[in-house]
Amino acid sequence: MKSNMLPVKDLRVSADITVAELVESFSSTGGFTASKLADAVAILHKMNRSKGCVRFFSFPACICATGTRGVIRDVLRKKLVDVVITTCGTLDHDIARTAKDYYQGTFEADDAALHRQGINRLGNVFVPNESYGVVLEEIMQPILKELWDEGKREWGTRDLIWEFGKRMGEDSILHWAWKNQIPVYVPGITDGAFGCQLWMFKQDRKDFRIDLFKDQQELSDIVFDAKRTGALMIGGGISKHHTIWWNQFRDGLDYAVFVTTADESDGSLSGARVREAVSWGKVKEKAKYVTVEGDATILLPIMISSLMARLK
Repeated sequence: MKSNMLPVKDLRVSADITVAELVESFSSTGGFTASKLADAVAILHKMNRSKGCVRFFSFPACICATGTRGVIRDVLRKKLVDVVITTCGTLDHDIARTAKDYYQGTFEADDAALHRQGINRLGNVFVPNESYGVVLEEIMQPILKELWDEGKREWGTRDLIWEFGKRMGEDSILHWAWKNQIPVYVPGITDGAFGCQLWMFKQDRKDFRIDLFKDQQELSDIVFDAKRTGALMIGGGISKHHTIWWNQFRDGLDYAVFVTTADESDGSLSGARVREAVSWGKVKEKAKYVTVEGDATILLPIMISSLMARLK
């Protein structure tokens, strides 16, 4: 048995080691999550090098309230993915932050005092009222009116998001989705401020509609036309499930990297390891996959930086 085993090697760090070199060295440390991180980057590299592979990227909104938004923006700017599936709050935070700042805060803040000051806490990020709902209304309603005046009454989330991306600056995730024609799907479009603004717009325009079946048809066409599919999934919830749900119809993902902080013992999708999706046919039995436990605001920048170095 020993002849098939690889020895654990000590890490060697220096002042000039690169992120890519550090992650590469994790592959031989046997060091718990470190080796999973190395596996994740290797799988993402294979996924990006696999000809005809459609690359999905799913993530929740919360990380877009942090500086990790910049990593996501660069993933789209560098065309490292082909399809994005996310939650409504991603649209909220991305659009709001093109106009107003969010602020560094603390987890231990006095939430009652923050409420009296008109500051919303998202983890250790402070979001003033004027940086969120108010600014979204000021930005969104004129754009929706412009689109209405052009005569279109019914939208899928992908084509509506592209219209907003067309009107955002280069610091926006949505801008690069539109610029590089990367579809962004939000199955829970009403679950956030963006969706609330759509509802408000509809009050005086009863013909205004969001057609989620249009999104479903587009996703169906994408997965059935793909030779192979892979996914980088951050966190669980509707964005993760929509990604693996649609891929079950083509017998599952060929590549899957999942980053989570959740525990699998409660049976949640956020905690479910990729191997559980194999039992549902949402990930192929012979797929290359790994679950990496840890905070995406730390892991995602490391993973993407290392991947970019490998892809040059």
